[in-house]
Amino acid sequence: MLWSCKSINQTAKEQVIQATINLTEVKNDQVLVTVNAPRVTTEAIIYRIPKTVPGTYSEDNYGKYVEDLKAYDKKGRLLAVKKLDENSWSISKATALSKITYLVNDTFDIEKGTGFGKDDVFSPAGSNIDAAQNFMINTHCFIGYFDNFMATPYQLIVNHPATLWGSTSMTDLDESTTNDIFKTSRYAELVENPIMYSKPDYTTFNVDGMDIQISVYSPSGKYTAESITPEMKTMMTAQKKFLGKINATKKYTVLLYLSNMKEDDAHGFGALEHPTATTVVLPEIMEKEELTKSMMDVVSHEFFHILTPLTIHSKEIQYFDYNNPKMSEHLWMYEGITEYFANLFQINQNLIPEEDFYNRIAEKIEEAKTLNDTMSFTKMSANVLEQTYKDQYLNVYQKGTLIGMCIDIIIREKSNGQRGILDLMQKLSNEYGVSKPFNDNELFDKITAFTYPEVGEFLKTHVAGTTPVPYDFYLAKVGLKQSTKQVPASVFIKDKTTPYVTVNPDNNEISIIPNSELNPFFNNLGLKGGDVILEINQIAYSYPNIYDMINASDKWKENDAIEVKIKRFGKEQLIKGTVKLPYQEKLHIEATDSSKKQLKEAWLKG
Repeated sequence: MLWSCKSINQTAKEQVIQATINLTEVKNDQVLVTVNAPRVTTEAIIYRIPKTVPGTYSEDNYGKYVEDLKAYDKKGRLLAVKKLDENSWSISKATALSKITYLVNDTFDIEKGTGFGKDDVFSPAGSNIDAAQNFMINTHCFIGYFDNFMATPYQLIVNHPATLWGSTSMTDLDESTTNDIFKTSRYAELVENPIMYSKPDYTTFNVDGMDIQISVYSPSGKYTAESITPEMKTMMTAQKKFLGKINATKKYTVLLYLSNMKEDDAHGFGALEHPTATTVVLPEIMEKEELTKSMMDVVSHEFFHILTPLTIHSKEIQYFDYNNPKMSEHLWMYEGITEYFANLFQINQNLIPEEDFYNRIAEKIEEAKTLNDTMSFTKMSANVLEQTYKDQYLNVYQKGTLIGMCIDIIIREKSNGQRGILDLMQKLSNEYGVSKPFNDNELFDKITAFTYPEVGEFLKTHVAGTTPVPYDFYLAKVGLKQSTKQVPASVFIKDKTTPYVTVNPDNNEISIIPNSELNPFFNNLGLKGGDVILEINQIAYSYPNIYDMINASDKWKENDAIEVKIKRFGKEQLIKGTVKLPYQEKLHIEATDSSKKQLKEAWLKG
């Protein structure tokens, strides 16, 4: 509902574009899409599948998953079609155009195995076609638009097996068990409404006037919607309480797709926000505690997007161009403040202790230091699709969060604890809102007017400017101090990204990666590269429960007794010894100045 086309002909407003997705006849892992054309008055018309969509900040060229596009007149005769690029097709004799048809491939089964390959689509923005089992319908993967008809209403018809049910925030206007009909006011609204078809597994609950639906696809049945709903209800109730009077939608849907992580399944884990929904992709292998924690973090982030950019946004977003996108300067707000709120609300609503919140801030500071700390954030944001700046995108979640924190602290200090950044966002929401965008170059002045000159100076110096943020200066305002200390590191994963173990896909055995520099845990027990880990402390481990092994290792203490059964050169042996943990130096934040306690409490709990 946010995005609209700048120039619309009057005829477009009086028509409806009907698109049909056929999920009942999957052939060669493809589905057939039929789009009935609007009345065209030009000799040629261009049909486009998006190059990119809001919230992804990457050019994914969804048109490359479309094959065999054909155009027909009312008598069923073929019209000439010329492919202009990966995402665009020009249709000749368009005044006679009746419909187009094409086949769509899904993105999940051709990911490169990591979800972050050069040509991979981020899984929550992608699609899945698994006949009679699951269809992840991110609508931009299946349905495109005709030039100059983006504001035309769409009617989406989905033919599906009776055994599958479509979870979405849209309303099904057809009572049939094999046919769904949805209507949207324009193309952009259609794009913002994903649907997941699978065996019905969902729960619903209401939080302060908002109906929330949790839908789950778990291929092995390991998880159900009911099994994760208590934690989700607690979290979303806390979010609504934190936001207060802000209430952007009456229905919100969480679509959770759990991947079996096989070669032909999704590997890009995370979530993508929409005004009334979030698509989430995570590995099914995760244990319950880890899964619910991940859901808490990623869904809370996506949910807070209802504030920005879904309510507060620039013209670049309001008039989003799916095939020639112009990016806004303010990713520090869209992603950074959103991520900040996703952490702040948890301490604000007593879901986590202070120490946990400080550790999260310390982690953000450390990770931000690994990226370019002198790059203008506004310049990076506006050019994030270009290679020079693209590699710095992850900083929107690190430094972007910390920018939000510093602004929050400044406002708290200047208002004697009475107001914070949430108050600022509420004011911006009232000033602008869903249908009124701001000009990129005017936002800083508006924020300054709503807050204090010190906030404006901070934005000019540290967000638009290239001066690194002195985090210790701002943390000291609320009585916090930075230091470093040695803490236990992960036994099986180095620096969060490099594993010491691998899995044999033929037999699911876990083995130590050969020729790798092992940490003290392995060296102390005499474990070597190539050793197959069969059991630890009499618990058998293999690929299906590798997360259990990793989670168990996080609870080990220095000098704990341990038994590891291995297989070396085909022979089993039992190794007994003690745990020697690897250690790493980490940034530590703690409260040291009691004179700032009142302001600190206002910041965290106000």
